[in-house]
Amino acid sequence: MKYTFCLLFIVFSLQLTSAQQKEVFPFSIEVDYFYGSILEHNPDIAHLITDHPSGFMISYNRKTYGYNHEESRYNYPDWGITFAYQDLINPYLGENFSLYGHFNWYFLDRTLRIGLGQGIAYASNPYHPETNFQNNAYGSRFLSSTLLRGEFVRENLIDGFGIHAGFGVIHYSNANFKAPNNSTNTLTFNLGVSYLFDHISFPTYIPEDTWKSSNYAERIKYNVAFRTGVNEADVNGLGQYPFYTLTVFADKRINYKSTFQVGGDVFFSTFLKELIRYRSIAYPGEGLEGDEDYRRIGVFIGHELRFSKVAFVSQLGKYVYWPYEFENSIYNRLGLKRYFLNDKMFAAITVKAHWAKAEAVEFGVGLRL
Repeated sequence: MKYTFCLLFIVFSLQLTSAQQKEVFPFSIEVDYFYGSILEHNPDIAHLITDHPSGFMISYNRKTYGYNHEESRYNYPDWGITFAYQDLINPYLGENFSLYGHFNWYFLDRTLRIGLGQGIAYASNPYHPETNFQNNAYGSRFLSSTLLRGEFVRENLIDGFGIHAGFGVIHYSNANFKAPNNSTNTLTFNLGVSYLFDHISFPTYIPEDTWKSSNYAERIKYNVAFRTGVNEADVNGLGQYPFYTLTVFADKRINYKSTFQVGGDVFFSTFLKELIRYRSIAYPGEGLEGDEDYRRIGVFIGHELRFSKVAFVSQLGKYVYWPYEFENSIYNRLGLKRYFLNDKMFAAITVKAHWAKAEAVEFGVGLRL
């Protein structure tokens, strides 16, 4: 599923910077210690919350200064790679090792920083039906992980050294790639130090150009996308099955940052066929025949936040054809998209969910005309 999410996130990020002769590449290294608590977002994981997890993070931050015009429009963000180690302080959960691609955005004269990372985690002690059936949070050894942080930051205080402190959330899940998948969310407090290399010659920030954001507006474009992947129902041992999604939508870019969407999805989720058959036998009181239609049709509205050729996608949809009522009728989709060939083609990795309950990670390609 999202096992390759972090790698593609980093590749997308690397594409944002064009290698030109006069550009310089300042960077910093950060080391953090964090301490926190696992949130009981689901009563099924209450037995796994026994202590306060702790760990450390090491981050590489590529600093921007406006050499590429999109950097100044977003107030000179950072991007980079973070490695994290977390001890869940529970014998059934074990320890997690994570690698993220991340972005940091700055506010309030660069004293407030909001960071978002997406990556891959390795769980040392995942679910096993015989030796670790108590771990109903992690159904696979490899997980996706999301890192969200808000911090007070003071960089380059003394000879390149700086400090920062704040709060964050670390999320581990495999997005129903394999059951069980109750996931964990850890609320953390972190404290860290940073060092800005070659701080004496850090370049001057280049101001935003005079080209108006609204000049990037486009006419309505029409899109078709195909998404696929593998997932499993929330029944241990039921099996993994492929899914296929056909999406058609129109979009309208209104300025440099924002594109709005409206469209529809047709879902062919074959894991539902097996789930319907299973429940018709295991729970005859539900009145299922076992041959109900597993297909679904939804309509959605959406938004893309653009950064050069990369976009963060967010969509909210509702099923208009929903013969088997799996989860609920409202669904959402979040993820990353990368444009190619003058924005006429794109590739995307998205997570489809019903509110906070993930159904699948979708790998998609599409045309925009």
